[in-house]
Amino acid sequence: MTAVTSQPHASRQKASKRPNIWRQVWASRADYLYVAPAILVMLIVIAYPIYYTFDLSFFKTPPSLQLKDKIFVGLDNYKSILTSDVVWRVSINTIIWTVASTFFAFVLGLGCALALHRDFFGRGVLRAILIIPWVISAVAASYIWKWIFHSDFGVIGAILVGLGLTDRPPNFIDNLTTVLPSLIVVNVWREFPFAMIMLMAGLQTVPEQLLRAATIDGAGAWQRFWHVTFPHLRGVSTVTFLLLAVSNFNSFIIPWIMTGGGPSNASHIWITHIYELAFGRQRWGSAAAYSVLLFLILMTLGYFYVRALSGNDRRDGAA
Repeated sequence: MTAVTSQPHASRQKASKRPNIWRQVWASRADYLYVAPAILVMLIVIAYPIYYTFDLSFFKTPPSLQLKDKIFVGLDNYKSILTSDVVWRVSINTIIWTVASTFFAFVLGLGCALALHRDFFGRGVLRAILIIPWVISAVAASYIWKWIFHSDFGVIGAILVGLGLTDRPPNFIDNLTTVLPSLIVVNVWREFPFAMIMLMAGLQTVPEQLLRAATIDGAGAWQRFWHVTFPHLRGVSTVTFLLLAVSNFNSFIIPWIMTGGGPSNASHIWITHIYELAFGRQRWGSAAAYSVLLFLILMTLGYFYVRALSGNDRRDGAA
């Protein structure tokens, strides 16, 4: 009987020891007052637009009507998106754009980081030169590459014709087959310096003692990289890859300025298609539904990014 009655008493004692969250909030009320203006700004600038986009995705807004005269249609916008032929083509373009841009930017950045990690004459100058594509404005870079790819006056076409490799300048961004690869080349050129900088920072954490020990044991360059260098780069590589993926999935400036989604939707990706629906065709409801789906995808990528960061923190703490 004593054991039975002592168990609820122990549970009450345990519950009494649990901190009351409201008491903690009240005890720290001065701290919350300091951050209240920032929280209010975030609610106005971030939370309300997200809520309004979710709400607008359930309405139809024909161009003939005002936005205030929207018509409730429930999930029809989402159904039309999932059954549309255009959205699947745009989705395939987005996947190709994101995967190819992320992969090649990461690989090129890794190669440059490994090359610049060695000490040689002029390394500082070469680093500065390779960072230039990243610091150039995306708008300026887009117009420069649009001129380079120009079918009549482009630099690449003039060089190919001058070398006798072709009779006429190739059509890069006005061709259904070559437009998306051409845009990916521009995007990789602009983003690989970011991967290079991140991975160069990661290379600083590789212990030189391990590399020297591996060299003494007869390990070759590839074996030293795979068994010594790459394990120390795993954390920063994951973070860099996810950041590139999120940036590319939500990239807008280069494809929109260079092609505007053309020709025939061959270079449309999700974000440019959303922009055209909203501001070109004034189909605000459909654009909002697209935006909600894009938001969920980016939140998923953000979840893996936060997990990668927390995993790196746990490894650093254990070390």
